[in-house]
Order: sequence, then C-alpha cells, then structure tokens
Amino acid sequence: MSDTIASVTENVLDVEKIRKDFPILSQSVRGKPLIYLDNAATTHKPISVIERVRNFDAEKYGTVRRGTYKLSEHATQLYEEVRQKVADFMGAEKKGEIVFTSGTTQAINLVAHSFGKRFVNEGDEIIISNIEHHANIVPWQVLCEERGAKLKVIPVDDDGELVMEEYEKLLSPKTRMVAVNHVSNALGTINPIKEITQKAHAVGARVLIDGAQSTPHIKLDVRDIDCDFYTFSGHKMYGPSGIGGVYGKMEVWEEMPPYVTGGDMIMQVTLEKTTYAKPPARFEAGTPPITQVMGLGAAIDYLNEIGMDKIADYENSLLEYGTRLFKEIEGVRIIGNARSKASIISFFSDSAHPHDMVHFLDQDGIACRGGHHCAQPTMIRYGVPATTRASMAFYNKPEELDALAESVQKCIRIFS
Repeated sequence: MSDTIASVTENVLDVEKIRKDFPILSQSVRGKPLIYLDNAATTHKPISVIERVRNFDAEKYGTVRRGTYKLSEHATQLYEEVRQKVADFMGAEKKGEIVFTSGTTQAINLVAHSFGKRFVNEGDEIIISNIEHHANIVPWQVLCEERGAKLKVIPVDDDGELVMEEYEKLLSPKTRMVAVNHVSNALGTINPIKEITQKAHAVGARVLIDGAQSTPHIKLDVRDIDCDFYTFSGHKMYGPSGIGGVYGKMEVWEEMPPYVTGGDMIMQVTLEKTTYAKPPARFEAGTPPITQVMGLGAAIDYLNEIGMDKIADYENSLLEYGTRLFKEIEGVRIIGNARSKASIISFFSDSAHPHDMVHFLDQDGIACRGGHHCAQPTMIRYGVPATTRASMAFYNKPEELDALAESVQKCIRIFS
C-alpha cells in the first residue's frame, strides 16, 4: 500500500472505526472477508440508520399529514424535519422545494411527465448525453414520442468526457430541457454541470441533473449549480431503499401538474372538479414511505458527521490508487478516463467476459458489478458488451483494491 494512501487513511478518515458502524461488512463470503465494491449499485447502512428505522417503527410510527392525535402529529413533525435536512444537505433555499419519491428513477419520470405535459410541445427539443443511465434516457424518449418532440444527444469523447463544443451546437430556442447526470454510473465521469446549466439557461431551457451517483460522494449546492431539478436515491447514500427525491425550483414546481393523483395531493375534490395542493404535497399522492424517510434522515446525519469534503478527499485517493493498480495489469483496459472522476473504475478484459469475471471475483469474496450497468448506449459507444465495475465508498480500504487487482490477474491467467 502506498505511503500516500496510508497518510490519507490516517489523517482524513478513521476507516477502521467507520467500518465498525456497518454490521454487514464484518461477514465472510465463501470463507473470505467480504470486500464490497458495488457501491454505485447500492450502499450498506450504518447501525445508526438501522436503529433509527427500528426505533421509529417500534415507538413512533404514525400516519403523516392526516391525524390530529399525538402519534400522527409527532410523525408528521419528524417527517418534515427530514425534508428540511434534505434541503440543507443539497443547499436548497426552502424545504418545500424537496419532493420525496421512491428514488431517482421515479423522480426523473415525475419531472419528464409533469414538466413535459406543461411545457413540451411538437417540434420542441430535449437534450441528454451519451453516458446516461437508462432512467435518464427512456422517460425522455417516451415524452418525445408522446409530444412530437425531438431528442438530441451530447456526444462523449474517448476518455469519457462530454464534448462541450458539440453541446453548444445542440442548444437552440427550441430546447426545453437538458437532462444529464452529475456522475456517470458506468464510467465515473464528473460532468461540468454548472457550465451545462448556464449554457442551457442562456437559451431559455430548464435543466435536470441526475444526482444518483453524486449525492453520496460530492458536497452539493443546488443554488450554486442553479439547476432547475436535482434527483437523488436514498439507498445509494447509506439509507433505505424505496426513498429518494428531487429538488426543484419552486417557480417551476408551481407551474407543473401532478404526476400521480389520489389522497393528500388535493385542496378540494367534488364530483365535478378537483383543485390541487401546492408543492410539494401536489407531487406526493397517497401514504408516503414514512419509515424510509426516517432512515434517510439518519443517513444524512451520518454523512454530515463524517463530512462530505473528507469523504470526497478520501474516495478520490482510493480512485487514484486503484487506477494506478489497474493500469499495471496486462490485458485490462479502463473504460472511462475523464480528468474529473468519482470513485468508479470500470474495466474490460478480452480474456474474460465481465459476467465470468464477477463470478470469479465472488469466489474470493469480492462483490463487483458486471454488465452494462443500465447504460447500454455507453457500452455501444466504447465497443464493449459490458464492463466489470468496482465502485468505492468511504468504508473501503486500499488493501481491498490490492485484493481486487490480484483476483483480476488470477482470472485473466485462468481464462487466457
């Protein structure tokens, strides 16, 4: 292990202490210590999140925004306190700009449906990039098909960086929405979202940022970015699954019709007409995932306690160390070498298909992802059927990357 990594480990984060907060990391797989490197898919939960959920369900659970009895009122208070935590964590101006959803996929679908219904017409244009997750492609394709709009795509260069000169050429007065990820889940590229937003606003377009991969790794300030929407998923930021959300500027939310209709998103219902509640309630129909929201709040508390700047510094050091290791492995090609990257190493070897690779790694207790990562256009762009992806979190250690590199080399020798 390099002296640089050892220094970062010692001076930035006490990783061994952090790992004790995550019960699942202490287990063995096939007789070997679990090495979990699939954090871009989902992250594990610290005991504080697990206990917050258990305690709420055991002692404080109640319906929210409906009852006037103590349990309900207290649950509602706790629920709205988490909304404020999310707003503060993202740098939003008001908690009402945060709409809870089941996660980023539903959040993007919500915006595509409701924004599109209100603002997108025949002949209008939507811009995405070539390195989007399917959740930030398919909803816009559906919208364009339904509204007669045109979908345009920002190309990506061989290193995994968006070609910004081409992006500028795509923008026009017909552009209604630019939807791009902050961090590519398949490559790790960190996109220049502030610049993207500024250029989109210059032609009157709105901007949605898919923040599923960035929210747990980068300190956010949505007001500084000035984007119109920013999505996130709780299970990728050490919280429960089934909860996430989207920040949106209030002036845009107020112009948008509801996505899902039913209870709690209305002002008044008669048999002749329904009037809708103001945001965020307008977009939160039905009984929300109350317990999951509490877990999300606990996850944010945990991240804040560690510090997002420290997390980013440590994970960047892991990325640098892992990249050096993999560049020395004969027969391995890293897919995605952007100058600005999050802690993701996506690689390909002609010797072993990624599905075979991850099965082999699993024999050594190493959990990685093999496949197209719900990003098939990205795979097509780089001429590979799939990649093996190692995605790191602040509870990972350099020694785990050493073990990964050793296992990958063994796999290549066996399959060659």
